[in-house]
Amino acid sequence: MIRALREAVLGADPRWQDLGLTVLVQLAVTMPFVVPRSPGLPPVTWASYAMTTLAVLPLVWRRRAPVGVLAAILVVGGVYKVALDGPGQPLPYAGLIAFYTVALQCTPRVRAAVGLASVAGVALSVGWETGTARELLFTLFVSAAAYALGRLQHTRQAYTEAVEARAAELERANRIEAEQAAARERARIAREMHDILSHAVSIMIVQAEAGPVAVRRAPERAEAAFEAIAETGRDAMAQLRAMLGVLRTDEAAPRSPQPRIAGLPELVDRVRASGLRVSYARTGAVRELPAALEATVHRVVQEALTNVVKHAGASAVDVTLAYGPEALTVAVTDDGRGPGAASGGHGLIGIRERAAAHGGTAESGPGPDGVGYSVRVVLVTSPLEVGN
Repeated sequence: MIRALREAVLGADPRWQDLGLTVLVQLAVTMPFVVPRSPGLPPVTWASYAMTTLAVLPLVWRRRAPVGVLAAILVVGGVYKVALDGPGQPLPYAGLIAFYTVALQCTPRVRAAVGLASVAGVALSVGWETGTARELLFTLFVSAAAYALGRLQHTRQAYTEAVEARAAELERANRIEAEQAAARERARIAREMHDILSHAVSIMIVQAEAGPVAVRRAPERAEAAFEAIAETGRDAMAQLRAMLGVLRTDEAAPRSPQPRIAGLPELVDRVRASGLRVSYARTGAVRELPAALEATVHRVVQEALTNVVKHAGASAVDVTLAYGPEALTVAVTDDGRGPGAASGGHGLIGIRERAAAHGGTAESGPGPDGVGYSVRVVLVTSPLEVGN
C-alpha cells in the first residue's frame, strides 16, 4: 500500500505535488500556534499566523521560480522576526525546501550566488537573534544538508533520464534489427519459393510438351514422362509445404532438412528425365560442408539448370563442383543459344545474392569458345570448414 501511494504521489502532476507539499509545510508551522505556550510568553495572534502562512505560500511556485520563491520566503521571514513576536519554528521548513529547489534546478552560477547570499543572510539573522556560534553552525549545517539533498536528487534524475534514454535507444535498435531480420527472411523465402516453383514448373512444362509426342511415336516413353511430371509436382509440393510451415505461428510446423549437395544427383536425374543430357562431376578434395553452404550450392545448381531448361534450348549441360582449399567453385555450362539466353528474370539475381551471402561471387556469360552459356559461382569456405 505504501508503494502504491508513493507511485501515485510521484506520478501526479507537479503542480499538485507542490500544492500538497505546501499544505504539509503549513501543517508543520501551525503546530507551535496550537500547542499551549508557557504562561510567561505572549499569546499568539492571527497576524503572526497570517505572516507565517504568507512565508509558506510561495512554495506553490517553487519549480517555476526557485530563486524568487527563496527570496520571498526570506523577506517575509525577516519581517516576521522584526515586526511580530510570534512563536518560533524548530526549523525554517519553507526556506530549506526553497533552498533545496534552487540546488536541484538552478545553474552553477546561480547556485553560487544564492549560496553566498544565504550564508550572509544566515550570519545576519543569527547575529540579530542570539549571536551564538552554536546556532550559526546548526543553521549552516541544515542549509548545507538541504543543498546536498538537492544536488543528489539532480544527479539521480540525470541518471534516471540517461537510463531511460539508453533503454529507448536499445528498444529502437532492437525494433530496427527485428525489421531487418524479417526483411532478410522474406527475401530468403522469396528466393526459395522462386527456385522451387521455377524449377518444378519448368520440368513439368518440358515433360508435358513431350508427352503428346511420346504418345504418338513411343507410347512406352509416355508413361515415364507423365510419371516424371507427377514426381516433380509431388517434390515441389513437399518443399513448399515445409517452407510454408515455417511461416505458421499458430502451431509447430514440421521442419524438413535443407537440400544438400548429396541431393544433386537426384536433381540431375529429374532434369535428365526431361530429355536433356546432364553430366555431373566433383573434383578436388571432396568434403562435407556446413548445411547452409550446401543448401546454397544445391539451390544455385537448381536455378542454373532451370534457366537452361527454360531459356537455353540446349541439348547438353555440364555441372561441376571443384573443391579448393579455401573455396568451392560451382559451374553449370550448356551448349545452348549462347549469352543472353538465360539472363532474364530473377534467377541470376538470386544466384548472386546467395553467393554474396557466403562471401562469394557469381559470374555468367558465354561458354567455352563462345558456345553456349556458363554460370560460375565461387563460394568461400573457412579454415574450419576445410578441416571437416
